[in-house]
Amino acid sequence: MSIWHNTPTLTEINALNEGTLGEHMSITFTEIGEDYIKACMPVDNRTKQPFGILHGGASVALAETIGSVATWCVVKRDLFIGVGIEINANHLKPVKSGIVTGICKPIHVSGINHVWDIRIYNEQNELCCVCRFTCTVVIKNRII
Repeated sequence: MSIWHNTPTLTEINALNEGTLGEHMSITFTEIGEDYIKACMPVDNRTKQPFGILHGGASVALAETIGSVATWCVVKRDLFIGVGIEINANHLKPVKSGIVTGICKPIHVSGINHVWDIRIYNEQNELCCVCRFTCTVVIKNRII
């Protein structure tokens, strides 16, 4: 059984990135499952740190983007949005090039605070980063 409220299409979700950090970093949503969302991001000059590997902040930006969209998919989208209030990340393996994929799954999705587990993998399907993201649900017209 799906956790999403009127499951949006990938086209609808990817349209959210227009004119945002997600667009600048080429974050692309690729899959919506019953209880997960996947998105990918290139490891290139926009997402690397000065020593030639994926910047930890870029991994966190990917995780927060996926988690915020996941909350948006759970709530009544015409009334509410999700905004991040806390995130942590453990960077486990450096990535020099290619594409990384984040998979977001719920830990706790109830009430006004949602907690998400986001795991980021390299192209060899090796775990590179683990994030826990807390998102709070707010009334859409109070923020936007």
